[in-house]
Amino acid sequence: MLRAASAGASARPPPRSVDRRSAMRRLPRSASSIVQVQDDEVGDGTTSVVVLAGELLREAEKLIHLKIHPMTIIAGFRLAAECARDTLEAATTNNQGSEKALRQDLLNVAKTTLCSKILAQDKDMFAELAVDAILRLKGSGNLEAIQIIKKTGGTLTDSFLDEGFILEKKIGVGQPKRVENARILIANTAMDTDKVKIYGARVRVDGMAKVADIERAEKEKMKEKVEKILAHDINCFINRQLIYNYPEEIFADAGVMAIEHADFDGIERLALVTGGEIVSTFDHPELVKIGHCKLIEEIMIGEDKLVHFSGVEMGEACTIVLRGASNHLLDEAERSLHDALCVLQQTVADARVVCGGGCPEIKMAKAVDELAARTPGKKALAMEGFARALRQIPATISDNAGLDSPELITQLRAAHADPNSTAGVDVISGEVGDMQMRGIYESFRVKQQVLLSAVEAAEMIIRVDEIVKCAPRQREGM
Repeated sequence: MLRAASAGASARPPPRSVDRRSAMRRLPRSASSIVQVQDDEVGDGTTSVVVLAGELLREAEKLIHLKIHPMTIIAGFRLAAECARDTLEAATTNNQGSEKALRQDLLNVAKTTLCSKILAQDKDMFAELAVDAILRLKGSGNLEAIQIIKKTGGTLTDSFLDEGFILEKKIGVGQPKRVENARILIANTAMDTDKVKIYGARVRVDGMAKVADIERAEKEKMKEKVEKILAHDINCFINRQLIYNYPEEIFADAGVMAIEHADFDGIERLALVTGGEIVSTFDHPELVKIGHCKLIEEIMIGEDKLVHFSGVEMGEACTIVLRGASNHLLDEAERSLHDALCVLQQTVADARVVCGGGCPEIKMAKAVDELAARTPGKKALAMEGFARALRQIPATISDNAGLDSPELITQLRAAHADPNSTAGVDVISGEVGDMQMRGIYESFRVKQQVLLSAVEAAEMIIRVDEIVKCAPRQREGM
């Protein structure tokens, strides 16, 4: 058996060995992973984490060419990362105790987040919208209570924040368009079985009168179901599925507002904000949790009719309505606003903020350089490479703004000779400026996550000695 296995192994192409440099070129797969983690954890900083991870790998590759062992590089990076994190924490500002100062911090963080996105031209207005929406959550951090609706027409500046919930559906024909002190039953049940479906149905009868009897029986069955629903003492019924004409008539006669075919995300969020639950059976009304709100009415946004719920049980619920010229623009605006909301959510949970514009990176790089000067051995070389990688963040900011990055970085390093300096790159004026005076702040959690994720990703790739894989099988006749 051993000989057979050996013979089989010899018949295969020999494995190929890929050196470390080739392994490092496999960064895109790891980059997508760290971007996903960064987005899930804090919602922003995805570009920064990729830039920092790539620069760390570039520095590691230089050190490997100098015959420095990967474990020595990793040890140096870990010491540098710990020093950088301590420096970042020391540079934070926390205004948790002052409501006015905290709101200003949130506005500054939101504006900084939106600066690099499609909403940059209207960042002041959208920063106000995002902060107002987040502060309505009262620290709960439940972003499900904030709904974003996109409606084409108008301009981005026509967007607004509505204190309530908006469902993108129309009210049924002949039903009340306004209901006060609403008791809402939210369901996911079939309300379209009052007719015999011709397609897919097989009925054997000896006359058309029997078909009419079957339809009458179906109608009676539907009437009983509607009566069970009405027994819940409700004045609004919202269904995930279709509602056919006959049950809609019964609801209209009973003065109950019926809304059909509500999308699943919509009714899930509606159940959350009204305090109800989604049901599919109606035999035990006493066990069903009914939703409540003060007023339901039909409103117009642009040319569309929607259903507005105000005075919902979850008072922090709100809806941001985005207006714009095209669906593509609205999709980009929604992504940008969602990133800002995620960052603000993290900032409310941890109110520490740091100056933006590359200021914290220069501070961290300076601290790591000073530690490297006191560290004996080859680990100091890795720490110096770590500091150079950190300085690439403000350099990239300058390059993206079309500025002279070498000149600005040298000016920044000179400005940070003062340990209390808050200098950074101001891409609007194209010069080094005081980030604190200009209100350019970023969330501490975002910066910390960028640092930790980039170091972990770089370490994972540096640890790879080589990748061994089989050579591709050669096709016959080639």
